[in-house]
Amino acid sequence: MSVTESARAGQRTTMPWPALLTLAAAVFLSITLELLPTGLLPEMAAGLGVGESAIGLTVSVFALTVVLTSAPLVALTARVPRRLLLVIVLTVLAVSTIATALAPTYWLLVAVRFAGGLAHGVFWSIVAAEASRLVPDRLIARAVAIVIGGGTLAIVLGVPGATVLGQAFGWRVAFAVVGGLTLAGALAVRVALPKRAGSGAAAADVSQRGDRADASTAPSTSTDATAATAPHPTAARFRRNDPALGAVLVVCAVTALTMLGQYAVFTYIAPILTDLIGVGASAVGPLLFVYGAAGAVGLVISGSPLARRATAALLVSMAVIAVALAAIALVPTQAAGIAALAAWGLAFGALPALLQVRLLRAAPASHRDAASALYTTGFNAGIGGGALIGAVVFDRVGVGALPWVYVVLLVAAAMVLVIGRRLGGSSR
Repeated sequence: MSVTESARAGQRTTMPWPALLTLAAAVFLSITLELLPTGLLPEMAAGLGVGESAIGLTVSVFALTVVLTSAPLVALTARVPRRLLLVIVLTVLAVSTIATALAPTYWLLVAVRFAGGLAHGVFWSIVAAEASRLVPDRLIARAVAIVIGGGTLAIVLGVPGATVLGQAFGWRVAFAVVGGLTLAGALAVRVALPKRAGSGAAAADVSQRGDRADASTAPSTSTDATAATAPHPTAARFRRNDPALGAVLVVCAVTALTMLGQYAVFTYIAPILTDLIGVGASAVGPLLFVYGAAGAVGLVISGSPLARRATAALLVSMAVIAVALAAIALVPTQAAGIAALAAWGLAFGALPALLQVRLLRAAPASHRDAASALYTTGFNAGIGGGALIGAVVFDRVGVGALPWVYVVLLVAAAMVLVIGRRLGGSSR
């Protein structure tokens, strides 16, 4: 595809629904297989002859692998066409999940989860950038919201559904089914995504800046051999003096702080619902569905015109979450607590997509994969660190202190966002 053709693609007015929905399905499967052990801890522990905490460690291994390896792996795969790379990492995820179902020992299961974490980090480092390349800049927010929506659906439907399947037929069956579906997802990506999706935003960025040097190195149909060995148009690496690096690091810091708070609290959502809101244990499942459904609504809002100013929308979402958590901690009525839970889900549902949009706007089109790798590192560091913080607070202070931990971290995240925006300029 020539630069002229890319520019024309960047002006398209219709959404590439098959490609975006396929990416959303891949995200759905990746989140489902990542979080599935949390729903099947007792079954997996009994089947492998270990404690439940040991099974929980497999989730930590997965997240830590992502944190440590996503950025270097994205750099190593800079010359691999992104559609091919997506197919490869989804296939590795599928194989590792099927291997989890077949693992005869605990340590073999840990090893295959480690392999899955390697692929998961690369997948999340490139999937949002891939979505952004399918559309012009003005549609990036909507496209990213659609793709990230797969993760919300995984929390609402994927993990609960796979958990029910595992409880009914055995945890190995659940992992095998999810692994098989992920393999089908890899094939779907191969079919649905264009061979060179790197057109829309990337080409628009080139044409708007009038950068002839960049344009002269863009892939064309007459130079396929060169294009096959050249770094991908969005795979450039940041340098220390890169003016965009600061804005990207601000988004990553905000992401890490927010996820620290989220997973410090959400890891202990069951005792929060029963001890703070005061519902019975049988109501935990339905209320989690309420939380997830509210999150799906928040995700839709994040892709609407109301959220075009990502920074303002992020600050509003953080404020809503903080107020909701304070209400859960302070208001001792079930009705108020359930309403606050729904508000929390609504606001948090918008956050990942809004953070991705601000990240993609902050990073030049040529650096979006590197920026996404840094974002993925911050996100997963928040997951692992948040669960650890939550464990310490829960054991030493009590469940009532957890909402306030999140509030403090949200205030810190908002300060980083505002100060970073003033120092580095607006990325909307």
